[in-house]
Amino acid sequence: MVQKAKILLVDDRPENLLALEAILSALDQTLVRASSGEEALKALLTDDFAVILLDVQMPGMDGFETAAHIKRRERTRDIPIIFLTAINHGPHHTFRGYAAGAVDYISKPFDPWVLRAKVSVFVELYMKNCQLREQAALLRLQLEGGARAVGDTKEPAGLLAELSARLAAVEEQAEALSKQLDEESADAAAVATAAHLERKLTGLRRALDALEPGAGNGAPSLPSQS
Repeated sequence: MVQKAKILLVDDRPENLLALEAILSALDQTLVRASSGEEALKALLTDDFAVILLDVQMPGMDGFETAAHIKRRERTRDIPIIFLTAINHGPHHTFRGYAAGAVDYISKPFDPWVLRAKVSVFVELYMKNCQLREQAALLRLQLEGGARAVGDTKEPAGLLAELSARLAAVEEQAEALSKQLDEESADAAAVATAAHLERKLTGLRRALDALEPGAGNGAPSLPSQS
């Protein structure tokens, strides 16, 4: 069963949260509400999120300050943030949003189709990264628990074949996603994230190839999952 991605919705107005839920419900992912910056930071302590939709104008800790806290935490610094605002103060205001770590900045009222499409890209990238981590975990188990030589033609060969097939499926999906982003002229942040995913896939493929019989006796190093 495929694990659903979590999307964090941060807004102090219940009606705005309700509207976001109505727009994003078609993505069939887990939507998590937060009515303040403090509540959002608390949710980020325990759960992993694919993307954060963050309202700028909130009493107390506003969106800019909340984003700054998110980007300072090692656990959450790489989560994409889409700022939502009902007020447009011009280029300086927009620049402040990007400087705070936002990957996008959308003014209300926004096009529901556009917002849904932007969020779906980051959800898909998140799911691909989860698949990659699962493949890496399986490969680590093989490296750490393999008491027999890599060249043994028994069980390790079958496991390597299974890992290779699973990795090939993820590689194919990542390639298709990259082509889709290129064709749609997607946000630079989304394209960069997709490129980072492809680099990690390449490193994992090299590590897996090194385990094949005849590839050498040294245990390969695994790609970083950062």
